[in-house]
Amino acid sequence: MTSATVVSFLAVVGLAVVHLFSNRLCFLAATPRSIWLSGAGGISVAYVFVHLLPELSEGQETIAETLDEGESLYVLENHIYLVALVGLAVFYGLERVAVSSRRSKRRKDKENSTHEGVFWLHVSSFAVYNFIIGYLLLRQLTTGLQDLLLFFVAMALHFVVNDHGLREHHKEAYLYAGRWVLAVAAVLGWVVAFLTEIPEVTIAMLTAFLAGGVMLNVLKEELPEERESRFWAFA
Repeated sequence: MTSATVVSFLAVVGLAVVHLFSNRLCFLAATPRSIWLSGAGGISVAYVFVHLLPELSEGQETIAETLDEGESLYVLENHIYLVALVGLAVFYGLERVAVSSRRSKRRKDKENSTHEGVFWLHVSSFAVYNFIIGYLLLRQLTTGLQDLLLFFVAMALHFVVNDHGLREHHKEAYLYAGRWVLAVAAVLGWVVAFLTEIPEVTIAMLTAFLAGGVMLNVLKEELPEERESRFWAFA
């Protein structure tokens, strides 16, 4: 294991630690929205536009070189951004399910949290999301240590934003179980990246899905009026 690989492992452990301890940042739970949360969301979205979206263009070239016209995935040669759109739509759908579940439980049980089934659906989906991030973290070494560190910082701040939203939806269930599942998923993604080699076409699609997911997961926290978000911190 090279020193760069060790750095990447420490980075993914750092991402896991964010999930385990971000709940201790009590100053983030405030209205108007904490400037730190808005700033973290802005950095995450900026990273998507400056770094991940340009990679999608390269991903289209990779798909064009890999697939023949007769293959089932050939349609993605010019439509890799559709995968990003799918990522955005999936997490929008998950958010709506969580919001509806909280509303239903408030009316029925006077509890402001989600039903157990919705909790596990939400956490399982974010576990896949974190797995992808853990996998792509090690892949950043192919373009240099600086890119790895940029990816780590952007995703660590993104995890803080995600944790805040997930705790709001799921309350104690997230603290007792959810954050541990997400922490393990990120590390597991790194381990799979270390032990296996996934084709470049798959990497391109994972990156596209992640880009769409990051944009939705940040903007859903910033846009609702009741959040009283800080535009200048986000900018």
